[in-house]
Amino acid sequence: MLETLPYFQQNLAADLGKVNIVVNRAVQSEVALIAQIGQYIISAGGKRLRPIITILSGKALGYDQASLYSLAAMVEFIHTSTLLHDDVVDESELRRGRKTANNLFGNAAAVLVGDFLYTRAFQLMVESGSLKILAVMADATNIIAEGEVMQLMNIGNTDISETEYIQVIQYKTAKLFEAAAQVGAILAGADEVQENALKNYGMYVGTAFQIIDDVLDYSGNVAQIGKNVGDDLAEGKPTLPLIYLMQQGNRQAAADVRHALEHADREFFDKIYQHVKSSDALQYCTQEAKKAVDNAVSQLQHLPGNDTTRAMRDLALQSVARLS
Repeated sequence: MLETLPYFQQNLAADLGKVNIVVNRAVQSEVALIAQIGQYIISAGGKRLRPIITILSGKALGYDQASLYSLAAMVEFIHTSTLLHDDVVDESELRRGRKTANNLFGNAAAVLVGDFLYTRAFQLMVESGSLKILAVMADATNIIAEGEVMQLMNIGNTDISETEYIQVIQYKTAKLFEAAAQVGAILAGADEVQENALKNYGMYVGTAFQIIDDVLDYSGNVAQIGKNVGDDLAEGKPTLPLIYLMQQGNRQAAADVRHALEHADREFFDKIYQHVKSSDALQYCTQEAKKAVDNAVSQLQHLPGNDTTRAMRDLALQSVARLS
């Protein structure tokens, strides 16, 4: 029911409907396999947080034109294409609670359709006629790619610092949240203070979102996170709960985490899970996510006080509320 939805989603059904019209049109191709995989991925749904941030950023400043929804769809295409590529790299089996495209159609098809969605996104950018938006998104996708490579280089890295971890997630995850907000700001003709506030808002929300994703890998379930619990450990990814244990946990916990990361096998999950649950690692990570949310909310003081900025505050708070 509508009243059970978070506030930021309650009045967005019509807006997301406009985005979906663009998405469904743009995913079409004369090449049947592209259309088939594209529809499979899009129909999986998802939170649509990034396009929602684009919509809210524009509407917070009074902008509500067709280009806002077209560019929100563009942001979703960028996100979806990165998911397709990520799932191939990570050899993932589940995404949003369903089989991944690479699992169903093969790695080659998933990568190539990901490329198609990337290029479709840039076609939508060009249609906007804004060189600044094109520059913002070109820079963002470049940084996202760097973040993915940084993450790959850190597989099995037991010496990674928390600062290095934050840089990785701000590149590979938060950067698209930041760019999504900036696109809405540019369309709305934001001044410099407003544009920077929206950029920072997106970056902080994206940071909190990724930290909580890492927490859910040890406290969620398949229905909640849409993938198999323990995937990050099985891939040898040193996420924040594990970094905390290596740096702040007892000697045995730190040694077991290092061994698990170096050998990257799901068989270590139960042992590491017990270390995580018996420590304050998840509480620490949650507090760090809350700090990011507080920083995001503080940016809203630079925007007009209206229902949309109230919704943006709620969206930031929901990043952490997923744990409840």
